[in-house]
Amino acid sequence: MIQIGRAAPAFTLPDQDGQPVALADLRGRWVVLYFYPRDDTPGCTVEACEFTAALPDFRALDAEVFGCSADSASAHTKFIAKHALGIRLLTDADRSVMQRYGAFGKKKMYGKEVEGVIRSTVLIAPDGTVAQHWPTVRAAGHAEQVRSALAALQGGAAAPAKKAAKKAATKKTAAKKTAAKKKTAKKKAVQKKTAKK
Repeated sequence: MIQIGRAAPAFTLPDQDGQPVALADLRGRWVVLYFYPRDDTPGCTVEACEFTAALPDFRALDAEVFGCSADSASAHTKFIAKHALGIRLLTDADRSVMQRYGAFGKKKMYGKEVEGVIRSTVLIAPDGTVAQHWPTVRAAGHAEQVRSALAALQGGAAAPAKKAAKKAATKKTAAKKTAAKKKTAKKKAVQKKTAKK
């Protein structure tokens, strides 16, 4: 059972290149570990692409991002190549790590109760404890939700990075438009004066 403040369950899993990734080796860094049902399915693709897009923000917060499913290394490699993913994908073939993290079990799918991978995320602090846990998540917008929580835990601004950038860009555009309007008005005034002469 995952509990905030408790030690995150230890694991060593291979990534898409067959390289072992051990939680113990990640001490001293923040770790985002998200579990997803299957490579290259609609929701899982959205989630992986959003985490990839947000990677610079996560790296700036000294965090490593890992996706984890039961898919094979070759399936992960194809998924990464197809969508130009920048995150590392781990294989938990027997789902034992998922079970320890509460990411495998009964869930509702199309109104029916089935057993399978539960889309969920764990944010692990540099000391190896669970800092935040999302037991069930929606794929779209989740990467930003995690980034925002991580920034808040570090005492930084939790405002969405992209929204802030968009706001700055909108302000810049508005300033340019105002300057252009002033320039046009000045030009018209000069033309009027010249016409009167």
